[in-house]
Amino acid sequence: MGWMQEFKAFAMRGNVVDLAVGVIIGGAFGKIVGSMVSDVMMPIIGVATGGVNFADKKLELRSAVEGGAPAVTLNYGTLIDAIIYFLIVAMCLFLVIKAINSAKKKEVAAPAAPPAPPRQEVLLEEIRDLLRKR
Repeated sequence: MGWMQEFKAFAMRGNVVDLAVGVIIGGAFGKIVGSMVSDVMMPIIGVATGGVNFADKKLELRSAVEGGAPAVTLNYGTLIDAIIYFLIVAMCLFLVIKAINSAKKKEVAAPAAPPAPPRQEVLLEEIRDLLRKR
C-alpha cells in the first residue's frame, strides 16, 4: 500500500491542485474566447472582407462520386479560423499578464525593519559597554 500513500501525497500537493484549477479555468476561458472569435470577431472580419466566411473556404481536391465517395477537400478556412483564434487567445493572455505585472509593480512594500541582531551579538555589546565603564 506504499504506492497509494505516495500517490495521495503527490495528488494533494499544492502544485497539482493549482494546475487542476488552472486547467478548468482555462477550459472555461477557452469557451469564452471561442465564442468571441466565432460570434463576434469572424462576422466583423467577414463584413470587412466583403462577406467572406473563412470557415467555408476549401479547395476541392477530388469531386464527389455520385453514389460513392464524398468530395475530398482541403479546408484551409478552418486553419485561418484557428490562427485568428490563437492570436486572440495570445493577445488576451498578454494583456492579463501585463495587468498582473503592472499591479505587482504598484504594490510598494514598506521597507522592512532591519532584523534584530542575534542574542550572542547583543551580549557581546553589553559586555563591551560594561568594560568601557570600568
